[in-house]
Amino acid sequence: MARPSQPLTKVQSARLAQGFQLFQKGDTATALEVSRKLAKEVPGAVDVQHLVALCQARLGNHSKAEKAFKRALKISQRDPHLHGNFASLLRAMGRHDESLRHYRKSVELDPNLLQSWVHLGMVAMESGRTAQALAALERAVEIQPDSSYAWHVLGNSRRASGDLEGAEIALRRTVELAPDNSRAWVNLGIVIRHLGRPLEAQTCFEAARKAGFTGPELIDAESGVLIDLGEIEEAHNLVGELINAYPRYSPGHVTRAHLLWQYGPSVAPNDEPVGLLEEAATAQPDNGALQLAYVGFLLELRGAENVEKGLVKIRELRADQDFPLLGALEANALELLDRSDEAGRLYEKSYQSFGRKDPSFLNAYTRHLLKAGKWDVAALKAEEATRLDPVNQEAWAYLGTAWRLLDDPREYWLMDYDKLVALVEVAPPDGYEGMSEFLAALTGAVEPLHKASREPIEQSLRGGSQTAGRLFGHPDPVIGAAQQVLTRAIEKHIASLPLDDTHPYLGRKARSVRMTGSWSVKLWSAGKHVNHIHSDGWMSSAFYVSLPGSVAGSQDGNGQAGWIKFGQPPDELALELPPRRTLCPAEGRIALFPSYMWHGTVPFEDVEPRITVAFDMLPTT
Repeated sequence: MARPSQPLTKVQSARLAQGFQLFQKGDTATALEVSRKLAKEVPGAVDVQHLVALCQARLGNHSKAEKAFKRALKISQRDPHLHGNFASLLRAMGRHDESLRHYRKSVELDPNLLQSWVHLGMVAMESGRTAQALAALERAVEIQPDSSYAWHVLGNSRRASGDLEGAEIALRRTVELAPDNSRAWVNLGIVIRHLGRPLEAQTCFEAARKAGFTGPELIDAESGVLIDLGEIEEAHNLVGELINAYPRYSPGHVTRAHLLWQYGPSVAPNDEPVGLLEEAATAQPDNGALQLAYVGFLLELRGAENVEKGLVKIRELRADQDFPLLGALEANALELLDRSDEAGRLYEKSYQSFGRKDPSFLNAYTRHLLKAGKWDVAALKAEEATRLDPVNQEAWAYLGTAWRLLDDPREYWLMDYDKLVALVEVAPPDGYEGMSEFLAALTGAVEPLHKASREPIEQSLRGGSQTAGRLFGHPDPVIGAAQQVLTRAIEKHIASLPLDDTHPYLGRKARSVRMTGSWSVKLWSAGKHVNHIHSDGWMSSAFYVSLPGSVAGSQDGNGQAGWIKFGQPPDELALELPPRRTLCPAEGRIALFPSYMWHGTVPFEDVEPRITVAFDMLPTT
């Protein structure tokens, strides 16, 4: 039980005030000396212990700071600032659950304390509690609508949650309130670029420069805009300037590697992306972020040689400074190399360290268990991941696969391939005589956007190209018209779906959708999509814009070339399960399905490409 705070004499109160002034001016060592002397005289004074805690925290003495905070809280539990500052210390110590409890107590004691609401939102976001984070940050801007800081944090959090439209609103409010906030201009530009408006993003980046921003993030973002605009050579040159100016900025090296992978033959045929990334990592052995980026790139590339290189590098890093993430990465590498027994031991060890709180790790562990034939344990781990993150699409995909392998009828409840997969007819926009005329115009609009000579590394595409950036938002009116008619068709389809509050797909049904990502894919002869899911969506799609003769001809019973298939897990799981359902594509129609459902395509042989427009969606009213 808290006891009354020990009173101070007038002289002691003056010394305490002096200590706080010194602390605010940055003279922390002297402030600590003052507060410690006072603490010996009046150990039961809450404000004295509070100042000791603040000084120790700023000096990095976390253990001593925690003890001082706890002494203060024994004296008084009613100070919202005390709870807020203790929460900040706990956050710095990585103890997010405890930090959240004290931030909640802080705003309970003072519902108008802006800083605690903002920090509550930030910690909730860091710990994966997205809904809680956004609610706290929206409360912050409600309390103080003129706080550019609160709007900025809200904008960044909405962006991290995938709500780009909401992020744009918040970040625009930020720069209205603080036009000299160069970081906010950069973040706004990045959001607008991802919304598919690269020219408008450039104006934001120019505003950031005028406001004094000089960091590498701005140059990196500008190179992305150039890629979206199809100015690949200019983007390549700018990335080179970025790396020369900021050689320790690891995202710059990653941007160059991905650019060279997709567009290298046209801009730098003699530059090899893996070799350049390896060279940079070798030259900077103390750059941990770059080492991890190099490893990540190798594992994304797959192939035994690349993964072996990655495994060697991971073990070098672990020998130097080990931490749980490296153990999980080593397990992933071993799994890719089919060294399942070794991977299993590492997964189990990593699970004990942090697996119970990390859905991404649980998904990787579940993949291993499925491949290893431990289907019942895989189901348990997948269920655990869905409890931690009920909208985690990958976890639901693995859970459905485990249920299928276990002959559990819940697979059909979750997937229901007949009801949840649909091929929907789309009406052409006004102004076109028919769908054929519109599709010809749409083909003409998207084909020039296909600049890449190969597919992105991290995507399901094999043997084709994908447009850069976000397609919907592009200024071409034909693309805008496509978005409108597709949205109408999707809303009609959603209305036909039943509502089931217990179902991870049907339970999220709403009137309409917000598109979280959109792109066009151009598959070449022998091209395909490997079986995959979409982790950022609720509903996903494929709108058939142009089909080659071999695919169109398959509608007459001549095989399934170019068809889309559902329910077949990826090859790397080695489960040898057939698809549960296949659909024959048709020009002018859109395939709609849950984002967690495995899907891929059958390869085709033809001189003409197979062109689609695809996008992921989240439900919205």
